[in-house]
Amino acid sequence: MTTSEQQAAPGTSAELSEDGAAALDQEFPDRFLDRELSWLHFNTRVLELAEDDRLPLLERLRFLAIFASNLDEFFMVRVAGLKRRIAAGVAVPTVAGLMPREVLSQILRTTGELMQRQAALFRDDLVPALAKEEIELLRWADLDKEEQKQCKKLFKERVFPVLTPLAVDPAHPFPYISGLSLNLAVLARNPKSGKEHFARVKVPPIFARFVPVGEQRFVPMEDVMAEHLKHLFPGMQVVAVHTFRVTRNEDLEVEEDDAENLLAALENQLLRRRFGPAVRLEVEESIDEHILELLVSELGVSAAEVMRLPGPLDLSGLLGIVELDRAELKYPAFVPTTHGDLAEVESSSPVDVFSALQRRDVLLHHPYDSFSTSVQRFIEQAAADPHVLAIKQTLYRTSGDSPIIDALIDAAESGKQVLVIVEIKARFDEHANIRWARQLEHAGCHVVYGLIGLKTHSKLALVVRDEPEGIRRYAHIGTGNYNPKTARYYEDFGLLTSHPEIGEDVALLFNNLSGFSRQLHYHRLLVAPDSLREGLIERIRSEVTNHREGKPARIRVKANSIVDESVVDELYLASRAGVPVDLLTRSICAVRPEVPGLSETVRVRSVLGRFLEHSRIFWFENAGEPQAWIGSADLMHRNLDRRVEALVQLPGERQVEEVGRILDAAFDEGTATWALQSDGHWIRHAHDQDGTPLRDLQETLITASRRRRTAQ
Repeated sequence: MTTSEQQAAPGTSAELSEDGAAALDQEFPDRFLDRELSWLHFNTRVLELAEDDRLPLLERLRFLAIFASNLDEFFMVRVAGLKRRIAAGVAVPTVAGLMPREVLSQILRTTGELMQRQAALFRDDLVPALAKEEIELLRWADLDKEEQKQCKKLFKERVFPVLTPLAVDPAHPFPYISGLSLNLAVLARNPKSGKEHFARVKVPPIFARFVPVGEQRFVPMEDVMAEHLKHLFPGMQVVAVHTFRVTRNEDLEVEEDDAENLLAALENQLLRRRFGPAVRLEVEESIDEHILELLVSELGVSAAEVMRLPGPLDLSGLLGIVELDRAELKYPAFVPTTHGDLAEVESSSPVDVFSALQRRDVLLHHPYDSFSTSVQRFIEQAAADPHVLAIKQTLYRTSGDSPIIDALIDAAESGKQVLVIVEIKARFDEHANIRWARQLEHAGCHVVYGLIGLKTHSKLALVVRDEPEGIRRYAHIGTGNYNPKTARYYEDFGLLTSHPEIGEDVALLFNNLSGFSRQLHYHRLLVAPDSLREGLIERIRSEVTNHREGKPARIRVKANSIVDESVVDELYLASRAGVPVDLLTRSICAVRPEVPGLSETVRVRSVLGRFLEHSRIFWFENAGEPQAWIGSADLMHRNLDRRVEALVQLPGERQVEEVGRILDAAFDEGTATWALQSDGHWIRHAHDQDGTPLRDLQETLITASRRRRTAQ
């Protein structure tokens, strides 16, 4: 009996699962963790890395800056959306049973505590530690006279000419404060009348956030400006200067009724983004109360949305310090290796990807396997090869000077058929993607902006080549973007293959994206929004059936986020049936593991470190013949319902075993991880009972990669 026949038959696992889902609502109404609070736990794990004194010092500083940057985006998108729902009167409880106002209250309380923790770590730990390494992050009062003189010269010659003080009085309304800009709130007094005036001065983002004043000695730009404001307000007495920063709603809402107008509509929304309502106000803790009252009133924020912090504000700017040439304070340099299956056919540089794929499929694991000698080389070789007839590719995010873009342009200009699906709605990359889309069009590429109402998030490339045996398709399906820069520090998988069924599937999917095809079913792909969720649920239920029949059964998932209620419920039901379920997630997880009667066989772990864990793997024991899928989709509503996502079934035992070994290592008790508790908190396991550090998964893979390089 086939799986579909089992689903239709009375008393089968499908019917039992439906009954079980209804029972879950009755028995465990609080079985989901709140996604927003779960995300805050993720960012707390990032902060814990910054607190870890076993890590190289500048890497700790990097994690501190990443924590700040993550929090900025969280407020711009998630908190902004929550406030929008509250304002609209949408008082529907979350799946975790919390009302929106309860969630917002918890977010503001928790983020306030985390930001204080971040500030204390910076001031009390990292700044002194950096000073011991002769990297000094100073305030104005710490500078010697010569350094102050140097800053005065810098201000006069370079900074002063670009500053624009904006006064507030009956003739000058309160100025617009752009999101994430750093600003000085200035209180100036007229010495003749004694009247005080407020003005705002923006810290220009075109200058370095931390000004170098000596050999690895730095002072914040706002300190330099604050000390020389008398030049901006001649004849006035500068009474007080305070730094502040506003975070605004910067999520986009684009109506897509007319696909031809999508580009124009998005450009209009990008102009409007900078005028979104304020969702957070950061101020120095020493701020004058009258100035604070003015800011709160004019910006329309509540008292709970005000974060009073020790300076300096905006610690995301520390990334400039991280880039100092101090190799001994960073992770040891790592150079990716060419994948062995590509290197073995390498008679000369560069790699001949097509010859390699005619021999076998290649599963890539970045950044351990070089992106430039695999995926990038695949596109560049296709562009230059006279036997290649067509190249089709999706682009969600790529780098500003992308060799992928250059190769596609070269291919089009040489007469090849080039189709590019550009997702211009990729959040915060919209400007860049619009620019690249137009450049590709001008070169003669066929540029398509995806399907109305859906983001095209799948990572696909297809090359059609004319060979002596006939037309052959070569495909790449990945978990990460076609971005050579992020490929150096994002952990991702990708399959390079000439498998006929996979090539046909990818070709059909591209026809779906560019034309009027409505292909819903594929040989070796699961595609959202049509078949991905259902395909995963079918395989989860199959594991339940296998377990009940005494066959080997196990489910393992690696994803960035796991929150989709219908899939999570199926995992709960599988656990209730006795199926072991291992979940490896980088950020959000709505699952409550190890709850008696609900999820006793569920383990949830998280790995964070040098590389950003980004790959998605769906692995099923399948009665002793394991099956694994990789692709672009996380287990989130947006991925399964509002995006075009693709998972590919790995075609060979060798690839399935490889991802299985990665999952084995991640869940090994000797590997350092964070473990999710049933109450939503995470516990870090970094040492064994004797205090010996546990194995770092990423460092283990780096070591293996270096051994391969030596062997080559």
